[in-house]
Amino acid sequence: MTDQAAPASTGEPTGEPARESAAPLLELRDLGVTYRTADGDVEAVRGVDLTIDRGETLGIAGESGSGKSTVAASVLRLLPRSATVTGQVLLDGEDVGGMRWGRLRAVRWSEASVVFQGAMHALNPVQRVGRQIAEPLRLHGLATESDVDARVEELLAQVDLPAAKARSYPHELSGGQKQRVMIAMALACRPSLVIADEPTTALDVVVQAQVLDLLGRLVAERGIGLMFITHDLSVLAATCRRIAVMYQGEIVETGASKEVMSAPRHEHTQALAGAFPTVGDPASRYRPATRTPEPAAEETASADSAPRTAAPETAAESTAPESDAPALLSARELRVHFRDRTGATVPAVAGVDLDVHAGEIVALVGQSGSGKTTLARTLLGLQRPTSGRVLHGGDPVPSSSAALRAYRRHVQLVLQDPSSALNPRHTVYESVAEGPRIHGLEGDEHARVVAALEAAELRPAEQFLSRLPHELSGGQRQRVVIAGALALQPGVLVADEPVASLDASVRGEILGLLLRLRRELGLAALVITHDLGLAWNIADRVAVMYRGELVEIGNVDEVLVRPRHDYTRALLEALPNEHTA
Repeated sequence: MTDQAAPASTGEPTGEPARESAAPLLELRDLGVTYRTADGDVEAVRGVDLTIDRGETLGIAGESGSGKSTVAASVLRLLPRSATVTGQVLLDGEDVGGMRWGRLRAVRWSEASVVFQGAMHALNPVQRVGRQIAEPLRLHGLATESDVDARVEELLAQVDLPAAKARSYPHELSGGQKQRVMIAMALACRPSLVIADEPTTALDVVVQAQVLDLLGRLVAERGIGLMFITHDLSVLAATCRRIAVMYQGEIVETGASKEVMSAPRHEHTQALAGAFPTVGDPASRYRPATRTPEPAAEETASADSAPRTAAPETAAESTAPESDAPALLSARELRVHFRDRTGATVPAVAGVDLDVHAGEIVALVGQSGSGKTTLARTLLGLQRPTSGRVLHGGDPVPSSSAALRAYRRHVQLVLQDPSSALNPRHTVYESVAEGPRIHGLEGDEHARVVAALEAAELRPAEQFLSRLPHELSGGQRQRVVIAGALALQPGVLVADEPVASLDASVRGEILGLLLRLRRELGLAALVITHDLGLAWNIADRVAVMYRGELVEIGNVDEVLVRPRHDYTRALLEALPNEHTA
């Protein structure tokens, strides 16, 4: 079962009755997958047994490298040729491994389909989305040219998109709209099984809730089977009746979603459950979950070196300033306008007033398109404001190139994706030393780099200096990015979704690092996020942004527990609820 083929996207179930069958819709029997690599064979999946019936939802949870996506790819023989598969994959009682190419090609579209992670990368950027939805229909002869447009319109309606969106290109759609297009493609040929691989990653809570609701309705109304893959247990608990947890290629725990979420038995399941705190739970204030099982010996080289059980900061240790303390970074009546294709003015930031004080963490939350990133770019001097002022230490931020470069030494950006933030050809030393060299900082460069790495909890620093980014784990790469900022000794970090691309356990470690940097160095941070759990975990104050305006700002325990604005309430109501599965 190692055939390589084009990604499967298929169809949307209709009201037609499901085919009667005594066999489970999907059954995995002692599934094993081994990859051939230059360093030898790697067992990615070992002895996996799973079943899914029609109308059933099964969630598979696990971190990167746990084997969950390999299991999903095994179902439709989408693994690379370097993979060797053992055991059986039975789809409606038929052995997928024994299928001839023609039969497999038909199954991939009409009986089982995949909704891939990262819709922007899965969609063809130069084709209108209507044509892409129609492609599986044409390939399988399920629609004539005279009725294909009507079928595409029907599919768009079933994922709550207007028919006019068929004429759009992917870049003209929001993240949630692109994900719905992927679902429409996956439903085009009316499959019995849909595999959703991280379909809500990087989506804001409102769009995530819409996608989860859509998938739930399709299961209930069409009787399809759904395999939902993610590292976020709270999402699975809100979507799936059963959850299987994978760790190091094996299923380590299975059970009803409510039981797995409320009383996890395995240590890894406990770490996943604790990584996404419940907003309003006092136990998780200033206490991001960091404990994970110790890695296997062969994984030690790529595992994060920082202690997994370092004492977290407690609520009593909060260093939030008094309201009259001087602000390090401020916005006053800040406005940023853009122009659309028609020349009309679009207000991205509309009269924002915001302060970030020394020694405090402010979370800026809101949906995609609310203006968060534009506001952050303007505060950093990367975007010129239409009107209003940005102040640093009470003084206006300069506009000249040389003065802006000096300013950015004191206000440093931490990007969402550490892989794209680091030059793949630069060693850790070169990456951290780059900022001090640009700014012409005097003194012992080596000592400065080592001190920054130690502060970012890459210890001992000497072990990391010569490594390249691909030789580091995701958490280590993010620490290198933070170390690069710390090497300039800034007063403020502006962190744009700093843990969105990280595994659950590493997320807690990076959040704990930000808390310790605040406590030990007096560092202030503006953290831009759509994750309300993150805000509850580490922020002192939260600012809620909606359509370019700050509609609510205040202490976290006030805004997120007793919200005053309807939009804040809507964000909180959209959070996954394990009691709705």
